[in-house]
Amino acid sequence: MPSNLVNIREWVTLHKGARVRCRELRSRRKVEIKQGIILETYPRLFTMFVESQNSTVSFRYSDLLTHEVEIELLSAPEVTI
Repeated sequence: MPSNLVNIREWVTLHKGARVRCRELRSRRKVEIKQGIILETYPRLFTMFVESQNSTVSFRYSDLLTHEVEIELLSAPEVTI
């Protein structure tokens, strides 16, 4: 994962539409793992569609920088021509 906000934003934008696994640290001992697809990217946050909850959640790029949220790429985005 990139080490500054600009590179993190570029990485997430590059993988828009990709299937990812998100590991979110909620509290001391609670970790929430979600699988979904990166939907949209915005200047300060990005959204992900979570399949198991059938809902959309948002994360800040700073969460990735501070390792409160970790993203694992499961597949590349599908390209249609």
